[in-house]
Amino acid sequence: MDINKIREWAIAAGVRAFKTAAQTAVAMIPVGVGISEVGWVNVLGTAALAALVSILTSIAGIPEVEGGACVFGLCKAEQPDEADEMVE
Repeated sequence: MDINKIREWAIAAGVRAFKTAAQTAVAMIPVGVGISEVGWVNVLGTAALAALVSILTSIAGIPEVEGGACVFGLCKAEQPDEADEMVE
């Protein structure tokens, strides 16, 4: 795989993971609570876990990169066409 494609995937996966972490952190902050009363360790821990899960999910494929290709190029592996199998 081309290093530029890996770089493109890493940037797209990183942006997606950052957005996921930010959304999770916002969802974890309770409404009507003072800033000093928020359990920041829990918020940051949950956001970090969400980012990790996002990265792991992106390994299988990410729509922002070349038709949803996965990082290892395994998702778009050449499969024999059914018509080709019938010819044999």
